[in-house]
Amino acid sequence: MLPRRLRSLLFAPAVRPDLLRKMPRTGADAIVIDLEDATPHDAKDTGRVEMRSAVADLAGQLPILVRVNDDTTPWHDDDLDSLPTEGLAGIVVPKIETIASLDSLAARLTDRGLDMPVIGGVETALGVADARPLLAHDMVSAAYFGAEDFIADLGGVRTASNDEVAYARAQVALAGRLADVTVIDQIVADFTDDDRCRRECLQARAMGYGGKLCIHPSQVAIANEAFLPSSEEIDRARRLLEAYDDAKAQGVASVALEGQMVDEPVARQARRVLAQADD
Repeated sequence: MLPRRLRSLLFAPAVRPDLLRKMPRTGADAIVIDLEDATPHDAKDTGRVEMRSAVADLAGQLPILVRVNDDTTPWHDDDLDSLPTEGLAGIVVPKIETIASLDSLAARLTDRGLDMPVIGGVETALGVADARPLLAHDMVSAAYFGAEDFIADLGGVRTASNDEVAYARAQVALAGRLADVTVIDQIVADFTDDDRCRRECLQARAMGYGGKLCIHPSQVAIANEAFLPSSEEIDRARRLLEAYDDAKAQGVASVALEGQMVDEPVARQARRVLAQADD
């Protein structure tokens, strides 16, 4: 079962057992043992062996997921065959693009006796274009937006401004909302840039994302803090709701507070802030 919060999803290569053993100390909401991008082509077999060993060692200490290679690669079926039936909170499937591929994944997992949640990666042009039906599929319990692969597929240029992924990033957030699944934001490849990581986390939360893909432990604390309301937000939400409830009691549908009009949509946002704080 996926954890209630997915503020920080920390990836580590399956071929780095030294890093995997340190994962429980990072404070991540969940970790992902990566058989895909972080494991070289000629080390897939080794990665599967190390993955199973790490799951056995770390099970029960924190939620563990495994990212398999996508179904267009020669490693996909072997990855699924290697997954342990116990100790995993779920699997991560990159580059989801079609309903047919998700139907096929469901059958493959059933054949292997694997009943676990799937986090789908929306990270190609087709995946973004069809994100709404994909995220509404019964197989998808959560999703992430992969900006690096998306831009590579699009033939564009990745920039720190994120202007080139603004539309796709918003599309995935919208699809997640309509499907009622948590969506997790893109990586920050420069893990030394804490300011960019914090800025992107706050932007993503404002867009409706629930967490951040992390590629280094230093990004975990930033994501964990950014995807929770600050004390100032909580205090302001309480004041907004108090003023709004007082206005409603007097038969008024809106009220001015500290230079802001407070009506039902604003009150609904305030309730969400308080709900996030109580989770």
